[in-house]
Amino acid sequence: MRLPTFVTRGLFLAATLVSFIAVANADSGEPEISVVATFPESNPFNQVVNGDRNQIFLTIENKSDRNVTLQSVGGSFHHPETGKLVKNTTSLAYSVPLLEGAKLQIPYAFHSEFKTGDLRLTIWLDHTTEDDKYRVIAYDSIVTIVEPEMSWFDFKLISTYLIVAAMLGGASYYAYLTYFPAPKVKNPKRRQEGSSPAATATGVSTTGYDEDWIPEHHLKKHKGKKTAVSSGEEPSTGETSTTEGRKRKTKK
Repeated sequence: MRLPTFVTRGLFLAATLVSFIAVANADSGEPEISVVATFPESNPFNQVVNGDRNQIFLTIENKSDRNVTLQSVGGSFHHPETGKLVKNTTSLAYSVPLLEGAKLQIPYAFHSEFKTGDLRLTIWLDHTTEDDKYRVIAYDSIVTIVEPEMSWFDFKLISTYLIVAAMLGGASYYAYLTYFPAPKVKNPKRRQEGSSPAATATGVSTTGYDEDWIPEHHLKKHKGKKTAVSSGEEPSTGETSTTEGRKRKTKK
């Protein structure tokens, strides 16, 4: 039994329409981009060191028949059991075109400041095709957070110790000066002036030179004049007349 002609034509149009829709959906779907993230060979155990610049490499391959543009790479740390977000990593922009069938490797660096232990690290790649934006997961696995190895030749560590030691030394010196002040030095001149009466009482000369070699009559005259001047007494009339008589004899 032959089908009517209009039925046959209708089935043919329906099949053609389905094929067209499938092709259109295939063309407008997400391009196939393969991304594989690996740690360097120096880090075979996938450890993330606190305070260091951790690096991971992304190998990207465009397996579609369209050109794409690699926009950025980002990541995040999550709790290994609950999947709760702990912290996002730094997002790096690349804006690198990737032609169809091309393969490319790019580095991605991030920092960590977490407690030691296990965390889930997720790294993704954002790319665009024409006006459409897509995201591909590049890495999603458990990593171990560790502290950096201690070294006696670490410049940062040595400088930190020196700064702390200088601060402690300055604080200790300030406390010593505050609670244990230096004794005051007495003026030697005042000591000498205070000891002058005692020296006079004991018969020691306060003139500053030795008087033993000076004749006695010179010392007596000197002492007599000094006593008269210091006491402020006027000479008597007899002494004045005697002195005048001596001067007259000398003139004659």
